[in-house]
Amino acid sequence: MPSFSLIWLLAGSVLCLTELFLPSAFVAFMMGISALMVGLLSYLGLSNLWIQVAAWLLLSTILIILSRRFLQPRRRKSKIQDAVIGETLTEILPGHVGRVLYEGNSWRAKCDDDKITLPPQQIVYVVRREGTTLIVMPDHFLS
Repeated sequence: MPSFSLIWLLAGSVLCLTELFLPSAFVAFMMGISALMVGLLSYLGLSNLWIQVAAWLLLSTILIILSRRFLQPRRRKSKIQDAVIGETLTEILPGHVGRVLYEGNSWRAKCDDDKITLPPQQIVYVVRREGTTLIVMPDHFLS
């Protein structure tokens, strides 16, 4: 009968290759890496099968959690793209909220600079969104 080390190394290799052909968001790959590590531990003298299985489960869980944390793409705070054009519907006084026509809808809007007054029918760029309020800047400021 083959040793536990060889079984763990084969299982790890199969799991890593499975990730290559059937992508599973690095789950199979991380489980394969864990199996390879347990195979190394088994080769170095860890002979109890239940401890090996527990080590494999623990290592797999830790590696999957770490891969999710570090490999996921960073999310943007706002879904609005940079420099999207809108038009003021009402006057926006410094530090106050007005209305902007953006993508065919009327939105609450506030100027990003608290010292600028925006007149009606002025083209503005939507810089970001805070809740349901758009933060805008006049087009001549960003040109």
